[in-house]
Amino acid sequence: MKKTNLFTIIILLIVLTMAGVEAAVTSSSTSGTLDDSSAISISLINQDPDPAIAGDIVEVRLGIENIGGETVNDLIIELIPEYPFSLVSGQNAEIKVGTMNAYQKGDNMRIIKYEVRADREATAGSYELKIKYYEEDSVIATQKSLSVDIQSRESAEVIYIDQVELIPGKITPLKFTINNVGSAPLRDLSFQWENEDDIILPVGSDNTKYIKYIEVGGDKELNFEVIASANADPDLYKLDLTLTYDDPLTGEEKEINTKAGVYVGGATDFDVAFSGNSGGESSFSISNIGSVSASSVTVKIPDQTGWRVSGSNSVIIGNLNEGDYTIASFNLQQSNFGHADTQKVRGEDDKFQLPQQEDSKIVLEVIYTDSRGNRITVEKEVEVDSSAFMTTNEDGSKNTQMVGARGDRKSPSQQLWDTGRWVLLGIIILVTFVLSHKKYKKERLKDPNYTSKMLVKDILRKFRPKKTTNNKSKFKVKKITSRK
Repeated sequence: MKKTNLFTIIILLIVLTMAGVEAAVTSSSTSGTLDDSSAISISLINQDPDPAIAGDIVEVRLGIENIGGETVNDLIIELIPEYPFSLVSGQNAEIKVGTMNAYQKGDNMRIIKYEVRADREATAGSYELKIKYYEEDSVIATQKSLSVDIQSRESAEVIYIDQVELIPGKITPLKFTINNVGSAPLRDLSFQWENEDDIILPVGSDNTKYIKYIEVGGDKELNFEVIASANADPDLYKLDLTLTYDDPLTGEEKEINTKAGVYVGGATDFDVAFSGNSGGESSFSISNIGSVSASSVTVKIPDQTGWRVSGSNSVIIGNLNEGDYTIASFNLQQSNFGHADTQKVRGEDDKFQLPQQEDSKIVLEVIYTDSRGNRITVEKEVEVDSSAFMTTNEDGSKNTQMVGARGDRKSPSQQLWDTGRWVLLGIIILVTFVLSHKKYKKERLKDPNYTSKMLVKDILRKFRPKKTTNNKSKFKVKKITSRK
């Protein structure tokens, strides 16, 4: 029985001991010291700026008081950097406050400060700034949270993303984009643009537009119809861009000024027409119908089905100002004549005639240098009168001009002569060979040393003209005497 009572007493003593330790720990965690009669109080005195701006540095001042009746020695305050706060580079999270006497509070409080940065992505609201404090040699610390207000940063940027080139005298859509790159919505914005030289002006509206709201990360597109003066010199012109909105932090109007460049000038356009065919040359009129001058203009007929060019297929015509025109000529033939498109009409003279057909089309390239120095090729399809490529017979009928192997125009009689003369030449060569061979065999029978070289000399001797000698005739002269 005694043993049982002793065992029970031991158990009770262990339980009471553990309860006492837990109470001591709880008391120390609450007061920040090992003495229940002391109590440390930490409060946020002020912050600058107030509220803090997302992305900026904020200075916080903390008031340290001892509201207990016991002195606290070697007190340390430590900031715990957690989102959205981070310590500024060079700052120490631990600050040694030292001794805090009993009831040291009010005007006698200790004031410490930290500089922290609020995350730029933080949205507007109140966030906890966590602090812990403890005695230097103690393993027990107390944590406290202070509320710090953060205001999102409102920020916008103007991005000009649409046209970079305007053609003088031509109405062109121009688009601007406003981006909200801050962490707070933008409200009641006003945007306007201006060209100080008035070379570029809006059409159908003024140069100002209003925006009610842009959410965080959002954007707004603003469209204008603009025109550049037809008399503007090719150049880069500046647009002054202005965006204004109300800043809710200060209540004042905030203004963003920037600029964009627009090039006036650039490309132009041409009109190409068939002018006619004369003396074997086909002429095309080239006119600059744009509002920008073209430099180093070249007109070229590229390789294409149905057409052939004798000689050069490109003509350099130099500079061509707006509204000017010039003529480019080529030795041009329709290469399909005399084939499937040509009908042979049997008659007394077997004349070849061109069937009835519509106007043909040909592709020309106009190559020029624009006002920015770029080399540009403009392709034009031109209608050509096919009758301009026919010749007229003596009886007034139309006759095709055939395209030969080299692109020359040839009539059927010319083609017949071309074929016949080659046949005749072949016959002459064959007869000459047979006669020469026959003579060679005959001479070899007479003289075994007779060679082909001697044969050639004999043939050439026959074709060599005979030399004529100017010999004087000799006459005998009789002396006639008269009889008396």
